[in-house]
Order: sequence, then structure tokens, then C-alpha cells
Amino acid sequence: MEKATFAAGCFWGVEEVFRNMKGVISTQVGYTGGHLSNPTYEMVCTGSTGHAESVEVTYDPTIVPYDDLLKVFWSIHDPTTPNRQGPDVGSQYRSVVFFHNPEQEKAARHSKEELERSGKLKNQIVTEIVPATKFNTAEAYHQQYFKNR
Repeated sequence: MEKATFAAGCFWGVEEVFRNMKGVISTQVGYTGGHLSNPTYEMVCTGSTGHAESVEVTYDPTIVPYDDLLKVFWSIHDPTTPNRQGPDVGSQYRSVVFFHNPEQEKAARHSKEELERSGKLKNQIVTEIVPATKFNTAEAYHQQYFKNR
């Protein structure tokens, strides 16, 4: 099993899409990329912790390759809007690929370049591609939010 971590706006919808993919073993939502230890949802919502609402995906690469996860990532949000997805505004909603190893970094950069060259997007991609840092699991009521509603 391997891990992949993505931020693409509010983590509820992002998690739901990845959770339903064949080959995904588990998902959890949380906060990644910030400077504060053990942030809470309320802290992250201020935009002052540096964290992004993120989804950590545990997957079986023999069933779903990382490249397929990247394709889904690019398709479920607008990677051209800085610090915003739909009505959600703030740095906690920024677009980020948090890579866990050099292969993931290479694949993420390649997929971003391909998407930029494709002409499918009118504006420049602002998605960050950065090393994964500590993943802080969000509060229980955020986990599998749509499934449990």
C-alpha cells in the first residue's frame, strides 16, 4: 500500500471522490502543510496556520496507479484559482499535491505540465507540488462526511 495526499478545496467532496475509487483502501481528511502542531478545524479556518484542508489516500498501486489519482485530482477542482475553490476562500482551500517520494513528485510535475500544454484551461495552473509534511487528522465529524450524512 502507498499514500497520496491532495488538497483541492473543501476536503469533504475531495475525500468522497477518492474514497469511491477502485483500488483506494482508505481515506482520511485532515490538515497538511502548515506550521502549527495539532491544529483544529477552527484554527485552520482562520487561514493563519498555513495548513490546507487535505485528503490522505491509502491505495493499492497494483489496482490504481498514482497517475490515475492525479487525473482525478486535476479533474475535480479548478487548479487555476489561487486560495479558492468555488465559494470557499482562503489559503486553507489552495490546490496542492503533497508528494511522498521522488516518483510521486516526478509524476505530479509531469501531469501538471501535460495539463498546461493541453490548452484545456484558460488560466495558468497555480497548484503547488511540495513534499508531504505531517498529516494532522481532522476531527471525527469531518471523516467521510457525505457518507455519514
